[in-house]
Amino acid sequence: MSGEEPAQDAGRGLPDTRWQRTLEVLSVIGPPLTVATALLVYFGWARSDAQAKSMGLDVSLFGYSVQDFILRSIQSLFRPLAWLALIGLAWLMADRALNKVIAGGRYPRTVRHGAMVMAAAGYLFAAAMWIVTVSQPDRTLLYVPYLIAGGLLIGNWGVALRRRTVQRTGRSPVLTPRGLERAFMFVLVTLLLFWGTADYAQALGRGAAVDYQERSALLPTAVVYSKERLAVSAPNVLESAAGTTDAPLYRYSGLRLLVVSGGRIFLLNDGWTLKDGRVVVLPDNGSVRVEYGNPASGNPAPG
Repeated sequence: MSGEEPAQDAGRGLPDTRWQRTLEVLSVIGPPLTVATALLVYFGWARSDAQAKSMGLDVSLFGYSVQDFILRSIQSLFRPLAWLALIGLAWLMADRALNKVIAGGRYPRTVRHGAMVMAAAGYLFAAAMWIVTVSQPDRTLLYVPYLIAGGLLIGNWGVALRRRTVQRTGRSPVLTPRGLERAFMFVLVTLLLFWGTADYAQALGRGAAVDYQERSALLPTAVVYSKERLAVSAPNVLESAAGTTDAPLYRYSGLRLLVVSGGRIFLLNDGWTLKDGRVVVLPDNGSVRVEYGNPASGNPAPG
């Protein structure tokens, strides 16, 4: 009996241990997922906010959900992430090649001098781009935060290569708090990438508003039927009677569907422009009936 009890106790403790390990894994994975979701929502909001402001609206009118913002952030992040992945891969290949040269003791002076030039050029370039940004605070200089981050990384890479070369040649390297240095560099580069991606997302939003102006004819057509007169004053919108005296019905053509969101239908008038266009907002609660059509078919003539 005494020999069986420890085995039973061990068996009982095994599930608890598994649960503890599972909770530990979730505690490690949870915060990064939360941060990533928050970033996706922010970049989606930045894109939508810039688009709404360019159209003379406020993003809160659309009533976008968290999922909507995440979906709208994909376009904002795809290109920057793709470029970062390609540049990171190229950097890894170059760093490995230089490590082989340093480990083999070949061209020590050339590598050391080249690393010093790289460090100086990277830091000077980052400083110049920062001065350009500070001197024009009212302008959005697209990609400049990425350039600053790139300059800092190149400068830091040059310093790291020089340290490796000095260590390989047997010289005493200058003692520096490398852990703290790397932490500061990581935080600074992360903030710059965040800044650059936010600017890129806002530029995409403004571009989407301009795209609506140039390609509004490609949006789905919309014909609105309402029992009450809506008095839509947007340009190129035609109002006609489609009912009888006892059962009045008003028909509005010359509209294009922008989006249906937040319990509202957002429509643009034909020939919509950023300067003179109007955004017609209708409740999506059954009080009006909307017929959508193929953009190529155009709006049918009022009956």
